[in-house]
Amino acid sequence: MAARTKSGKDRPSYRCTECGWQTAKWLGRCPECQAWGTVEEYGAPAVRTTAPGRVTSSALPIGEVDTRQATARSTGVAELDRVLGGGLVPGAVVLLAGEPGVGKSTLLLDVAAKAAGPEHRTLYVTGEESASQVRLRADRIHALHDELYLAAETDLSAVLGHLDAVKPSLLILDSVQTIASPEIDGAPGGMAQVREVAGALIRASKERGMATLLVGHVTKDGAIAGPRLLEHLVDVVLSFEGDRHARLRLVRGVKNRYGATDEVGCFELHDEGITGVSDPSGLFLTRRDEPVPGTCLTVTLEGKRPLVVEVQALTVDSQIPSPRRTTSGLETSRVSMMLAVLEQRGRISALGKRDIYTATVGGVKLAEPAADLAVALALASAASDVPLPKNLVAIGEVGLAGEVRRVTGVQRRLSEAHRLGFTHALVPVDPGKVPPGMKVTEVADMGDALRVLPRGRGAQPPRESEERR
Repeated sequence: MAARTKSGKDRPSYRCTECGWQTAKWLGRCPECQAWGTVEEYGAPAVRTTAPGRVTSSALPIGEVDTRQATARSTGVAELDRVLGGGLVPGAVVLLAGEPGVGKSTLLLDVAAKAAGPEHRTLYVTGEESASQVRLRADRIHALHDELYLAAETDLSAVLGHLDAVKPSLLILDSVQTIASPEIDGAPGGMAQVREVAGALIRASKERGMATLLVGHVTKDGAIAGPRLLEHLVDVVLSFEGDRHARLRLVRGVKNRYGATDEVGCFELHDEGITGVSDPSGLFLTRRDEPVPGTCLTVTLEGKRPLVVEVQALTVDSQIPSPRRTTSGLETSRVSMMLAVLEQRGRISALGKRDIYTATVGGVKLAEPAADLAVALALASAASDVPLPKNLVAIGEVGLAGEVRRVTGVQRRLSEAHRLGFTHALVPVDPGKVPPGMKVTEVADMGDALRVLPRGRGAQPPRESEERR
């Protein structure tokens, strides 16, 4: 008969009779007091079981659950409401993370003032600045309200005390890494401290029906600082993105229990604060009377929102053996792939020995493959020093074989380009319904796409698809 193996809960424990040191296995000598032969078995730990207890609320059929408590309330900032799915739900906990200086505190202070009202108090707790510093920023961005309360605290118990005194409908904590609990060892911002502070505030939010906005720090890699458990505990995780030297800021939903995560809010940061931008395409365009070589327009999708973006390229003779390849706002690997496709499939050999610079206008970052065709045409235009036709947009993914592949949302992209006055578009084959009055050229590969450049190669222009209604 096979011997019965003891489980982890049935294993005996050992204890030193001299100093009381404990261990899970027998040793001849106690490592604590260095005594020999004093470690003895004293029994197995008791097995703990949880007895059934009282329930807080009875289980109901899902169709009878009241949904009025989960009705969202507007924050007063339309672009933030778009990302949140309509506004803040009572009891919801939102984590907003972003790099230093991107504008997190400015945005949330504006939200704190606009969300405050006679029946909805807002408590803004800062752990990084003094109350006077926050007041100066509030004066600058005109974020003052009688129902907006301000406190500077770094102790968790003091923050909970302010909740009892003010009884707010909205709590904004800037930031969760600066608050510490006196009951937990470790400095503020540590794993244990962040876990305890977040857990206490989440419990308080659920019990009081109070919406909470937590500001989070990020690491040098862009990930949210602290334990990964923090992102699982909160209801909504928002990422605040943007170049510190550009005006555009994007709030992107990473997790949302109350809505979709494919919405993006656009903001413009300026001297008087931060404002939402309902039509941000103008930030990424440069209006010119005459087209310039090396520029091409495309339409990218940020969530569900189409944005018209300008791609620029510049090629110059290299003065060093290894030519430079510099990108800004574009992925270096995608640009390198377009250079290889142009050289092999497009028969453009002048790019290999020249310095090449590619960038986007307005600080926007293009990561989706739908911008490949625009990047390739901008590089070809820069190499030949011939501008592309005016009011032209290019949409499509380019493969290594030189084919132009279809991308998602072509009709939405064309509608946005047509709304902004663009009359001609290069798209993959079979784009679907085309806006009336817009001329669409279907291209199957890079050979068809390069024919839009008025080069003296004797090539025929590509076929133009009929306008579909």
